[in-house]
Formats: sequence, C-alpha cells, structure tokens
Amino acid sequence: MVPARLASSVVQRQVRYVRPVPAATASGLVAAVYRQVAQEMRLVVPPAMLHSPVPDLLAAYWMLLRESLLPTGEVGRATKEAVAAAVSVAAICPYCTEMHTVGLYDLSGEHDAEAIAGDRAWEVRDPRLREVALWARHAHEADRAVQLPAGLSMAARAELVGVVVSMHYLTRMVNIFLSNFLLPPGLGPRGRRRFKRGASVVMRPTLRAPHEPGRSLSLLPEAPVAGGSEWAAASPAVARALARAGAVFEAAGARVLSPAVRALVLQRLSRWRGEETGLGTAWCDELVAGLPPADRAAGRLALLASIASHQVSDDDVAEFRRYHPGDAAVIGATGWASFAAARLIGERQGQAGGLPPTTHDRGGAARPKSSR
Repeated sequence: MVPARLASSVVQRQVRYVRPVPAATASGLVAAVYRQVAQEMRLVVPPAMLHSPVPDLLAAYWMLLRESLLPTGEVGRATKEAVAAAVSVAAICPYCTEMHTVGLYDLSGEHDAEAIAGDRAWEVRDPRLREVALWARHAHEADRAVQLPAGLSMAARAELVGVVVSMHYLTRMVNIFLSNFLLPPGLGPRGRRRFKRGASVVMRPTLRAPHEPGRSLSLLPEAPVAGGSEWAAASPAVARALARAGAVFEAAGARVLSPAVRALVLQRLSRWRGEETGLGTAWCDELVAGLPPADRAAGRLALLASIASHQVSDDDVAEFRRYHPGDAAVIGATGWASFAAARLIGERQGQAGGLPPTTHDRGGAARPKSSR
C-alpha cells in the first residue's frame, strides 16, 4: 500500500494551472470535504484537489458528483459507472474514461469496460448496461433519438440523469486542469489492462461499500431548485445537491465573469445541439471578436470550457489570467461555464418526460416490472 502522504503528493502534482491545497494543511470547509472524499474514495483524488483553492466550489463539485454517483438507491453502481465512463468518452476526457472503466473491470468485467472505453458501447455484453451506456454516450446530443430504456422509475431516471450532469461538469474541468491520462502513458495495451485489473481490486471496497444518500448536503446551505431542474425531484438527494451546487456555481460566475460574457456563453449554449466544433477554434474567436480585451479573454476560456474543453490551451489560461489573476478566478470562470453546459444537458433530458415505474437490480440497470 502506498503511504497516504506520498500518494497525496503524487496526486497534487497532476493538477495544473492552480495550486491545490495539500491535504496535510487543509482547514475549514476544504478539510471537511477532503475527509469525506478520503473516506469514500480512499484518497483525496485529483478532481477534488483542482477545486480546492475555492472551498465552496470544492464542496459543490463533491456534492454534485457524490450524491449522483455513489449511493445505490434505485440504480446499481455498475450502471452508474457505465454511464460515467460513456459520458467521459463523449466529452473526450481520457483521464475520466480510464478512471471509470477501472471501476467497471470489477463491477461488470473487462470486456464491457473496454468496449465502453473504446467507444464501442454496442459491444457491451450485458444488455442492461449496453442500453444505458449507449444512452449516456449520446445524452448531450439534442437531436439524436437515443433515450433511456423504457420502464425506468422517476427516481431511477433522476439518478441516471444526475450522473450525466455531474460527469459532463467534471470531464470539462478535468480536461482543463488535469493531465490527459490517469495511467502511465508508456504502457502498451496488455500492460494497461493488467494495470486496470490491479487497480480495480484496490478500488473494490469503495465500489461495493454502501454509500448513504445525502451525506454531503450539510457542506453547503440550502438553495431553491432552479428552473429546468425539476427532473431531479424524484431523487431528493440529487435534487438538493443540484440546487445547492448550482447556486454556488452561479455565484462564482457572477464574481468573475461580466454579464456580457455570461450572456454570450448562454446564448451559444442555447444553439448547441451536442455537435463537435471541429479541430479549430475559429467559431470561438468570431463570437468574442467584438468584446473588450478582458472580456475577450474570459469569453474565449468560458466558451471553450462549456463546449470544447479538450481544446483549452496554456495560452488560453495565460491570457485569461492577464486580466483575471488568481486561482479563484480561473476555477470560478471554468466551473460556471462547465456547469452551465452540464445543466443544459440535464434540462434537455428532463424534457423527455417520465416513464412507468420499475423494479431494479442493485448490481445493474433497471428492469421493467412484469405485466403479469
């Protein structure tokens, strides 16, 4: 077992652009979140550390992810990890893809995990996982007719859409602030699979242990449910986490980004149907061309974070920080933009409407009730 202090040091070095708070010196809200993360994930993971310079955004990230992914109320962890992995593929986030397919090695098996990692969800052998993974892979594509499997209860639907929202937020932030790959880049295909098998054994206690819903909610004050988020109401913990986290992201955006920049991002998102923007960033440059220099730098970073986070470059961050110095500013701007995109995806999924109730298998996806 790697000593906790050494592991924390290695994790901290994966974060770029900001200086994370070391676990050994954390206090207040950061220490409270770190304790929960370490207890439930066995380590203060890099996605938590990248948020740590802004304590309330750290709590918002953890609450959003934890309440949707970890508890297994209506939907089992295998299904949730399949959704998380499929969203990671859709968001072009190799780091998150590797993290969540490692979990699937233990929960579902190597074949299904690698099928999702390779963007071949149709090859997943488990039919329940296959349906849900295909839906999650395309959940952000507004014009694509891929829906959740028929027969899901409203609570199960809320949990699954919650995972989609939290992962579309997280993958954007990970693409910007963490290294591209979780596993050592020099490993060949056989070595990577061997590494994943070993890592899945280490992760097994966190994957299979019970996680009570609502544990993180005390970290942030209560907030009203925003319009468009009514889809989460059937899962109280997801709904309350979404409301509290959303209020924090909105406040962060208002602190850092001008009304003009926020309006520009929201307008572009309203026209985004989930399509990829291509290799270039001319679309982004055209949108910010008429803004003053400070807003142009902020608008470019926020637009890329919301729609093409994998294209954020060192130059984009450096230009933003010329006008908006400090770690809190860059985390606040990208966090607001990432959540704006994720929330929109959730709203569109919620507009699909409810489906009849079902029974559920804690190890996998929902199964329709028998008509007999």
